[in-house]
Amino acid sequence: MVTARFANFVERDARARGMRPRFSYPPYPVVGMSRAVLREYIEGNNPLTARPLMEEVIGALTQPVTEEEKHPTIVRKPQRPRLVAPGTGEDIYRQFVENGWTDGLPIVLPTEDRVAEMLTGTDHAPDEVVGRMLITPQQEKHEYTVEKVAAIAVMAGARPEHLPVILAIAAAQEPSLPSSTTSFGRMVVVNGPIRNEIDMNCGTAALSPFNFANSVIGRAWTLMSINFGDARAGETFMASLGHNLNYNNMCFGENEELSVFEPFHVQKGFRADESVVSIFRGWNVLNFGIGPAKEMAHVISTFGSMGPSVTFVVDPLVAKSLRSEGFQTKREVCKWIVENSKVPAGHYWEGQQSGFAKRLAEQGVEPFASLAKLPKDALIAPRHSPDDINILVVGGETNPMWITTDFIYTRSAAVDKWRPKCGIRRDAKPLRMPAAVTCKDGLCGIP
Repeated sequence: MVTARFANFVERDARARGMRPRFSYPPYPVVGMSRAVLREYIEGNNPLTARPLMEEVIGALTQPVTEEEKHPTIVRKPQRPRLVAPGTGEDIYRQFVENGWTDGLPIVLPTEDRVAEMLTGTDHAPDEVVGRMLITPQQEKHEYTVEKVAAIAVMAGARPEHLPVILAIAAAQEPSLPSSTTSFGRMVVVNGPIRNEIDMNCGTAALSPFNFANSVIGRAWTLMSINFGDARAGETFMASLGHNLNYNNMCFGENEELSVFEPFHVQKGFRADESVVSIFRGWNVLNFGIGPAKEMAHVISTFGSMGPSVTFVVDPLVAKSLRSEGFQTKREVCKWIVENSKVPAGHYWEGQQSGFAKRLAEQGVEPFASLAKLPKDALIAPRHSPDDINILVVGGETNPMWITTDFIYTRSAAVDKWRPKCGIRRDAKPLRMPAAVTCKDGLCGIP
């Protein structure tokens, strides 16, 4: 049984897999609907066939399997050609836009010469398979090569020096556009020497559109998701609202130089001298905050969230303040926050926590089922482990502020395997935007 909103999706999925499962479709939506309305769904008709829903279910379970169901035909989309037909630049650009191969913003057309130049950013063969991706987990994933990633890098406006980082993101095989009726945002964080080699912004305004590398790398991830993941609004991408973060995916480098804590990739088992991309998924940037660890604990105990994880993106001044409070590591901070962000169980279930957690409790999923049995005045921690909290250090020390997100860390991927043996391939005159004015010792922009 699948809600009627996804009828076309599951039918395409079945054909692509060579299967003929029997589906019944109750009305949509189901989230947030009362039990009475859901009962009406079950006792009513399938909105697509106008037949009683439960009669269809019983029939599907009891009727003999047909010959067509025993021997289905696999239906797949044809592979796109490597090259499009010749034409003027304007005609080809229009073709890219009208076929949904872009994010709606201007692109650099990936001509053979431009892609060949981009491929000088790595020693790997153009036909080497980098990974497989699809924004919908049920359908067959599409394979992509180094050359295809290079074409995307050209479209995003990147240069060969950026290609190793873009290839590392591609190798993680996670789309920046996860398909769900909810609206996901994504974040990609870069650690290690590569940040400085390609002049990523890790300081002032690192999350704003003032740095060439941050911008094109983050955008390349979205263009890969559209083209390799086959993202199509309303067809494979089901987010009701969508998310403005999908344009650049909060791409930045962690400010290792000004941080008093170990870099994020070292926390995940990499060496400090390795270059790594780390990927996060979530829904919300919840607030801007200021203050000590006590305030951070207070924020996550009062803000609602659709999941147990929290990622704090903090200015280096915040990290130094936390160190002055006595915390020697990020994990010590996270452990303290978990222990000091407790709220009454009644408030957790009735006031702030999402219906998703309530449903998990009803299904007996731990730890939600155990939490639901507690008295309403019992104090509980919305986050259950220090591993549910991440801290990333970025910013230019102009204000000791942090932002709270409900992002969860998903995975990391190595950049160095994609480097050319002769070193990062730079242009004779590397393309750079104006560098952010740095702050030091409390003085900012004063000669």
